[in-house]
Amino acid sequence: MTSDDTVTDAAGVSGTNNGRIAGCVSRRRFIAGSSASALALTAGCLGGSASGTGEKVTMLLTPDTPSDVRPQYKPVHNMLEGEIDGLDLEMKVPQDYSAIRPALKSKQAEIGMDDVTLISQPDLMNLFGTAKTGGTAFYFSMMVTKPNSSIDERTDLSGKSVAFADRLSTSGSIFALYTLKQAGLDIGEAPDGDPVDFDGTWSNHEDAVAKVLNDDADAACTWSGNGMAHLASDAELPERVMNKDSFTGTRGKADGRLRAFWWSFPIPKQPVYGRKTWDSDMKGKIKKTLVESDEKLMKQYFPDDYDEDILPFSTLKDTSMDNYQPVIKRLNDLGIELG
Repeated sequence: MTSDDTVTDAAGVSGTNNGRIAGCVSRRRFIAGSSASALALTAGCLGGSASGTGEKVTMLLTPDTPSDVRPQYKPVHNMLEGEIDGLDLEMKVPQDYSAIRPALKSKQAEIGMDDVTLISQPDLMNLFGTAKTGGTAFYFSMMVTKPNSSIDERTDLSGKSVAFADRLSTSGSIFALYTLKQAGLDIGEAPDGDPVDFDGTWSNHEDAVAKVLNDDADAACTWSGNGMAHLASDAELPERVMNKDSFTGTRGKADGRLRAFWWSFPIPKQPVYGRKTWDSDMKGKIKKTLVESDEKLMKQYFPDDYDEDILPFSTLKDTSMDNYQPVIKRLNDLGIELG
């Protein structure tokens, strides 16, 4: 099991461009969808308070399978409404990453939580902090395959079929494509075009893993919060993963059994941010509540039978755009201009 960098702590990387993607000649451009229709394509939402009164605030979750994502955030939703008077919070799941920024710019939403959108236009956002769970503010990109597969390292993916998450997913696409390129594979015009040395498909984290389980792909690229549960309960993990990942306890929880053959270095977890044009005292109250929250408080708002291993975060760590320089580096290297 290998990593693509010698960097051991992503939070230690500094930068001087304030998060802007610069210094590269772009060969392709991701165009965000029409702002008027951005949220019309959402796949579902987690409703607001029962009374429906108070200030309505819309928070956009990270795009993925809605039936899997929404229940994970129920404690966050309950905690914010329970601790802040007059808050009517609605959580929505965008169809994909490209829908998030138009929704924020058109004031269809107030809060987002993905690094790619934050990086694409940091001047549009007020960064609240980075998600932290189980004492860590990091997660990992990982590649998985079947236990009996002949794939043991990245170069073994030559001529194989590889399933990725959303095209703009940090862990399920961007980090994965970068490391495959670093390993010497020709990724072609991916993620918005076809790779050369392997076949690639893009969907979401859960579907990518399902393709391997169903023998529709030879390997999948995903994040540790999704892929870890599909490993054997006694799966050996690199020391950096054991020390920095909060999902190690989920090994063996899923029915499928997969084997990891590549791990990234620690990646800062998702940022939480509010749009700057949102002029309300509620923005400061939400940030303060998230920063001051902890696991003990969050557990008070767990629904019955909630699995705490899926909690997306319990508090926020104070961070800056410098923490996301590893993501910016990979976007630049892949020639992705976020437009």
